[in-house]
Amino acid sequence: MSGIPTRRGLLLAGALALPALRAGAQAPPAPGSSLAAMTARANAGTVGVVSGGVDGTYIRIAADLAAVLDDGDRLRVLPIIGRGSVQNISDIMFVRGVDVGIVQSDALAYVRGRRMFPAVGQMIQYIAKLYDEEVHVLARAEIGRVEELAGRRVNVDVAGSGTAMTASLLFEALGITPDFAHDPQDVALERLRRGEIAALVYVAGKPARLFAGLGAEAGLRFLPLPMAPALMETYLPSRLGHEQYPALVPEGAPVETLAVGAVMAVYAWAPGTERFRKVASFVEALHARFEQFLRPPRHPKWREVNLEAQVPGWVRFNPAQEPPPRLRAEGGFSPR
Repeated sequence: MSGIPTRRGLLLAGALALPALRAGAQAPPAPGSSLAAMTARANAGTVGVVSGGVDGTYIRIAADLAAVLDDGDRLRVLPIIGRGSVQNISDIMFVRGVDVGIVQSDALAYVRGRRMFPAVGQMIQYIAKLYDEEVHVLARAEIGRVEELAGRRVNVDVAGSGTAMTASLLFEALGITPDFAHDPQDVALERLRRGEIAALVYVAGKPARLFAGLGAEAGLRFLPLPMAPALMETYLPSRLGHEQYPALVPEGAPVETLAVGAVMAVYAWAPGTERFRKVASFVEALHARFEQFLRPPRHPKWREVNLEAQVPGWVRFNPAQEPPPRLRAEGGFSPR
């Protein structure tokens, strides 16, 4: 997404904040409270969760976390609109106030393999595997196979996003070389409808709200995405069906695609520190209230979540962990 706030983004951010303000509003300060005391109280239980763009699944999952877990002064979840998996890992590592982020499971291997951030394997852990996200390849109607995108303009979201990362990995494995564009997804969809680009790629949990307003008259279709041998260790087979996209997928003719896991990542705060205690409280509340996420109006993707599932290549955050002597003295991996 662009760094310049849009009216739509500001309105959505305000709307997302309302449930938290209503459900977990802090009590008014006691008469005579100092500014320092009020500041400390406001921050004592606050956990920042960086998610995704306004049309994706991540921001809706973060909004659910705030609605269910907010508990006044003891725990407050602040959903933050993010710019994709790679940027979210960077934000978790370096941005003050960001403790947790939702990223794709292939993101850690991607940034580690390219040595993008120092000590990322030590500083990033995970709380839980959430659900699988589907790769959507939406193209003009005259394009029937993903191989036909070679040499054509294909939008893969903003640079650093999870979609851009996954798209580069997938097309490389399939031996296809499109001409990548990096517009925000809502801009790309309008360009696709006008015929200015051949296709767009979007990694999001189905049904993706980005495609909700599309009808058959748009002249667009999802392309099948084959499973290549080089992808089998990282991705899963999946389908886009008529029940999720009635205007884009004919009944009884699902479109084969791939899926990648979504992970709730966390900064590896040193045990015993204030931020570690906040995240530990967040994890404990997530487990204690998990049944509430399985009921409406929460996102249906919560029903795919197994809090005990393992994520290969990742280290799980342990709320009961005792600090090693070095970290006990230093207070964590980073001074942020």
